Amino acid sequence: MRISAIAAALLLASCTSSTVPPQAAAPVAEAGEWTSDGRDYSAQRYSPLTQINAANVSQLGLAWYDDLDTYRGVEATPLYADGVLYNTLPWNITIAYDARTGERLWTYDPKVPREYGRYACCEPVSRGLAMDEGKIIIATLDGRLIALDRANGEPIWTSRAFPEQTTYAYSITGAPRVFDGKVVIGQSGGDMGVRGFAAAFDADTGEQIWKFFLTPNPEDRPDGEASDGVNAMMRATWADEGMWRQLGGGANPWDSFAYDPELNLVYVGTGNAVPHARYYRSNGEGDNLFVCSIVALDADTGEYRWHYQMNPGEEWDWTCTQSMISADLEIDGRQRKVLMQAPKNGFFYVLDRETGEFISAEAHVFQNWNAGFDANGRPITRESVRYTGMPALVAPGPGGAHNWFPMAFSPRTGLAYFPAYQSAFPFAVMPDWTPAPLRSNSGWGATGEEAVRRQGELFAEAAQYEKAWLTAWDPVKQEAAWQVELPRHGNGGVFVTASDLVFEGTTRQTFAAFDARTGEELWSYPTQSAPVAGGITYMLDGVQYVAVNAGWGGGAAQIERGAGTELPRSAARLLVFKLGGTAQLPPLPPQASAPPEPPRLRADEATIERGRALFAQTCALCHGQNAIGGVKDLRHMDRATHDKFSDIVLGGIYLDKGMASFSDILSEDDVAAIHAYVIARANEDWGR
Repeated sequence: MRISAIAAALLLASCTSSTVPPQAAAPVAEAGEWTSDGRDYSAQRYSPLTQINAANVSQLGLAWYDDLDTYRGVEATPLYADGVLYNTLPWNITIAYDARTGERLWTYDPKVPREYGRYACCEPVSRGLAMDEGKIIIATLDGRLIALDRANGEPIWTSRAFPEQTTYAYSITGAPRVFDGKVVIGQSGGDMGVRGFAAAFDADTGEQIWKFFLTPNPEDRPDGEASDGVNAMMRATWADEGMWRQLGGGANPWDSFAYDPELNLVYVGTGNAVPHARYYRSNGEGDNLFVCSIVALDADTGEYRWHYQMNPGEEWDWTCTQSMISADLEIDGRQRKVLMQAPKNGFFYVLDRETGEFISAEAHVFQNWNAGFDANGRPITRESVRYTGMPALVAPGPGGAHNWFPMAFSPRTGLAYFPAYQSAFPFAVMPDWTPAPLRSNSGWGATGEEAVRRQGELFAEAAQYEKAWLTAWDPVKQEAAWQVELPRHGNGGVFVTASDLVFEGTTRQTFAAFDARTGEELWSYPTQSAPVAGGITYMLDGVQYVAVNAGWGGGAAQIERGAGTELPRSAARLLVFKLGGTAQLPPLPPQASAPPEPPRLRADEATIERGRALFAQTCALCHGQNAIGGVKDLRHMDRATHDKFSDIVLGGIYLDKGMASFSDILSEDDVAAIHAYVIARANEDWGR
C-alpha cells in the first residue's frame, strides 16, 4: 500500500524509521532501506543508521563487488529494499542482486538503440531508478518508461515520455521519481536543441497524468497541457524573433525533481537555454522563462504554483537541475519550510518551498557574474559577462560549481554536503552561426585570429582558478563550515549518516568517509576508478552495508581540463562494504603508456579552422571542449585509429560502442576537416 501524505510528512519531520510493510512505496523506507534516489521525499540522502561510526569506520572492508563490464561513466544511485539491491548501468541495463552476497538475481536489458548515444550529452548514462510497491521503474535513454516486476525483472507496463520520432533530439539520463503513485520524469538534450517539459505518469498503469512545458509554444498557440495557463507569461519573456522557435529554447529538466506531500507540490529544476548565446536565441533580450529555474507545480494536475529563476537570460550552459533538498530550518528566529539547491552558477540558495520566496543565497566559489540581489531576490547580472564576438572570461565555467553529483543534508549537523568545483571559461558569440540538426547548438565559440588568440590567453587564465572540494555548507549562516580540497573535478555524490559520517567517491580514485562536523578524513578505500555516483547505506540481518558505483566517465570526464588525459583505471564496478569485509579487488591493469606520437600536420589553416568549428558543434559533447578529455581523448589516437577515422565517423563501424554514423549530417570533406583539427590539437600538445 502507499503511505498517506500526512504520514509521509511525519516521516520527513522525524527522519526516523517507519513500521511499514515490505512492499510499501518509495518514500516510506525503513531506517535500513534506501528506496528512492534521495532515500525519502526530503531527498536529504540522510540515513539514520549508526552501526558504522567514527570509532570503527577504519574497519570497513569490501564485502562483495560486481564487475559491470563497461568503461562508460556509471552514475546511478542504487536502491535497496527487502534484501535486494537494484542497480542500473549505461544503456539502462538494470540488475537485481542478493544484497548479502552480490549474486545476480536478474538482469533486464531494454535494448536501447546505440544510435541514441549521439543525442546524449555526456554519455549514455543513467542516474538511477524508481521503486513503487512491487515495481522497479526505469527511464530509458530513448524515452521509454518501463515498470519491471521487482521479483523477476519482467516488464509490467511500458509507456513513452516522448515520441520515437520527434523534431527535437530528446534523451533521458536522469532517474525517474515516484511521488505518491506518480512517476515524474524530464528529459535531456538541451545542448542539442529541445523544448523542455516535465511529465507525470500513473505508476500502476503508465498512463500520462499531466505534462508541463517549460518554454513557450514556438507557434504561439496552446499546447492543451497543464502549462497553458502560464504560456503567455513565459512568452512575454522571449523576443518575437530568435532561434528558440526552431530549437525549443531548452530548460529541459534532465536530473533532479523534489516533492512535498504536505504542500502537494512537485519541484522541477530546469536546465540551460538553447542556443546558449542569447544573441541568437532571443535577440539578446528577455529573461527567457523557465530556463535555469525551480518551478513548483501542483502534484495532481501539473498546474503552475510558483517559480524562482536563478539566472534570467541564462547563456553560460548553467543549469538548475541539481539536487533539491527539503528541510525545516530556523532562520532569523523563525521556522521556515525551505528548499535548498546549489546549482551550476556557484551560489547556494535557500527558498521558501511553500511560496518560492527568496530567503538567501551566497557564493561558495569564485564567481564574477553576480553583483548582488535586488529586494525581490532577483539576481543582478553583470553586463561584462554577456559575451560578444570577443571572448569574455566567466566564472563559473560551463561545467558549473556544482553539477549533477548528488548533495546531502544532515538534520543533526544542520549542514549540506556537496562536491564543489571552481572554474572559469572564455565565452564568445560565434559570428554568422547557424544551427544544425542533431548537433551541439550553442552559438558560442571564438572565431578569427584575434578572438582565437584572446581565447587562448583566457584559457590559460581560467586554469589558474581550477580547484575542487568536498564542501560542508551552513544554509542558515550561508557560509562554509569546512572544505576538503580534492585533486580535480569529478568527485562523486555524497550521503550522510546519523553517526556523523559523510561518504564520497573522490578523484584520488578512492571511496572515503569524512567526519561530518570537521571534514577529517577517517577512512578511504582504493577503488581503481573514481566513483562519481551517489552511494547508499542499508541494513540487512543486523549488518550495515555501504554501496557505491565506481565508474569514472560521463560529464565528469568531459568537463575535466586539469590534466586532459584519461585516468588509468579499471572497468566500472559496484562496490559493497561492511565492517570486517575481506573481499579483494584484482590488481589494476598496468597503466597505459604515454600517448602515441600523432601524424604530421599537413592541412592548411583554413581547413583546421573549419574543422575546429565543426568539432565544437558536432564532437565536443562527447570528446571534450578544445579536444581535451571526454569519452575518448582523440588527441591520443593511435595510427590504426587515425587510418580508419572516416570509417568510424561516417561508416559507423563502432556503433556497438555507442559511436553511431554521422553520415546524415557530415560530408567526407567535413570529416577530413575535423580529422585535421584533431591532428593539429594532438601536435600542439605533443610539443611540435
